[in-house]
Amino acid sequence: MKRYIIPLLLVASPALSDPAQVVGIEATPGATGWRFDVTIAHGDTGWDDYADGWRVELADGTVIGDRPLAHPHVQEQPFTRSTSGISIPEGTPRVFIRARTKVEGWAEDTTVFALPDT
Repeated sequence: MKRYIIPLLLVASPALSDPAQVVGIEATPGATGWRFDVTIAHGDTGWDDYADGWRVELADGTVIGDRPLAHPHVQEQPFTRSTSGISIPEGTPRVFIRARTKVEGWAEDTTVFALPDT
């Protein structure tokens, strides 16, 4: 009886990570533009996979502000970070917040935020 040795090819695939989720948004107008406080939840595992930013977009996708995140928040979930001085065109009823992770890049989904009347 012949024996055939069939080598097994083991392919290491990257672990699928979860997208960062925007779980809270507060926005307030100021003299130099709007301040956004955005709360993000993500299964940060360390420097290799963490939520590394969020941005504010108009309905047409124009980015009007962003907030890079410089380090993982493994022990602080969810976490809130802020940015200010965002100029929103007059008459804009809502903006869209999009999160980013180091592994997946910018999320496909956005979170809609209706701007309060000022």
